Amino acid sequence: MFRLLATLSLIAGITFGTAARADEWRYAMEEALTDPQGMYAQKFKEYIESNSDHTVKIYPIGALGESADAMEQAQAGLLQFIDQSPGYTGAMIPEAEAFLVPYVQPTNPDAIKHYFKQGKAVNEMFPEIYREHGLELLSVFPEGEQVVTTMKPFRNPEDLAGMKIRTMPSPLLLETYKAFGASPIAMSWGELIGALKTNMVDGQENPTVWIEAYDLDNLAPVLTYTGHAQYTTAVMANADFYDGLSAADKKLVQDATNHAHDYILDMAVELDKVGLEKIRKSNPEAVINRLSDAEREVFMKRAKAVEEAFIEKAGDRGAAIIAQMKKDLKAAGQ
Repeated sequence: MFRLLATLSLIAGITFGTAARADEWRYAMEEALTDPQGMYAQKFKEYIESNSDHTVKIYPIGALGESADAMEQAQAGLLQFIDQSPGYTGAMIPEAEAFLVPYVQPTNPDAIKHYFKQGKAVNEMFPEIYREHGLELLSVFPEGEQVVTTMKPFRNPEDLAGMKIRTMPSPLLLETYKAFGASPIAMSWGELIGALKTNMVDGQENPTVWIEAYDLDNLAPVLTYTGHAQYTTAVMANADFYDGLSAADKKLVQDATNHAHDYILDMAVELDKVGLEKIRKSNPEAVINRLSDAEREVFMKRAKAVEEAFIEKAGDRGAAIIAQMKKDLKAAGQ
């Protein structure tokens, strides 16, 4: 509560709930303006401000504290919009960690749009769940395929034995790399680069846009595409704020969401390509490995343990979500 009240000095003129000033909407995210979340946020802001008298103030990473602080503010009505990944919201919304379960999201570029625009799990099941936590789910989108960077190559779980792989602080991600045969270590983003430089960890996972931007390919030069996941994030509105909008403003928000969503789905695929091309040019010694179907099948079988751990935590509803995500994956053509 102290952290929540402390942010009042950073956000001037705030009132609570539906009384928030409609002429300036506040939007917080976990990344910088030049990163995928920032690219989405700016498209959203651009549409709102071009089609209304409202303005959108964007708060990049760190501007309002840690991820947990920003979520508190969003639920309290201090923020109208927030973008946060399931790796952080999973502590509050266990079902959101379905996006961390391996092999239930597409990595094929042709399947990505269909899955995130038409999939029933994303567009019908999750909005009801987020509502239970005072949040209107507006958009779920990928930031790129997760790529594992290591010091040494691997093609099977036996190769990963003893490798210390950094993950975000999520029990399910730790479970994933245990199942894959590694020795995972939960660690904040701020600690990662130092840990790689000092050999505290032997590798990590991220989309190529992050790997290239932060020179992770120079610290762990073997990039392995296991095909197990997308880095996914979700844009939400405070539910009381959203419900208090006029019909015209609700349509405005939805239209801005669709505008930004279509843009970022195109960019997510493009960023993967651009990131990999930059790595190949700037670091010709980097090794790029893509697991074969047979090699991937071994990891998929091991991922069943992660799925079971998720269902144990999220219950019957979690099981229904995973089942639907698999159906959506098949419907998307992957």
